[in-house]
Amino acid sequence: MRKREKFIGLWLSDAEYRHLLKQCTLSGLNTSALLRHSIMDVDIQPKPPNTYVVLLRELSAIGNNVNQIAYWANATKGIGKAEIAEVAALIQQAWRLVKDTL
Repeated sequence: MRKREKFIGLWLSDAEYRHLLKQCTLSGLNTSALLRHSIMDVDIQPKPPNTYVVLLRELSAIGNNVNQIAYWANATKGIGKAEIAEVAALIQQAWRLVKDTL
């Protein structure tokens, strides 16, 4: 059974239809979702670029490495210069990835 029980037909001019399709492409939403968002006054944001998925995956891996080093440092009650340098390098790598993506 459908979640939505009401249907509305809508007539658009060619220009309006092209604009609607352009907004769908920019937002990544289909026409129904875009119109529902508009009706409910939801802020429609542009779809993030595909490179964001790769960036988030890389940042997650870097964050995991930093967390493992922090856990190790807490468990041994100390951290050496090599580990500090490794964390600094990972953080610099993360910043480079963010800057290159934006």
